[in-house]
Amino acid sequence: MATCEVCGNDYWMAFEVRTVSGDVHTFDSFECATHRLAPICEHCGIRILGHGVEVAGRFFCGAHCAREVEGERGAQIRDTVGVHPA
Repeated sequence: MATCEVCGNDYWMAFEVRTVSGDVHTFDSFECATHRLAPICEHCGIRILGHGVEVAGRFFCGAHCAREVEGERGAQIRDTVGVHPA
């Protein structure tokens, strides 16, 4: 069995996540994995579980938050997922 590094639960179905930097993390649930690894939106503070938006090395949950913080650079960001082509 392995112990979750977030909650400390010793669980037989725990799993490992390997990051690009080579770090290895052990979790007992996706909830704990996202709590530890998901980036946080620099505007509204939520965990980014989808694609999110990166502007000049800063992460945002979507185009709206990027535009709110990044001004001119963010003004060019558009949410396009699910948009019906004109």
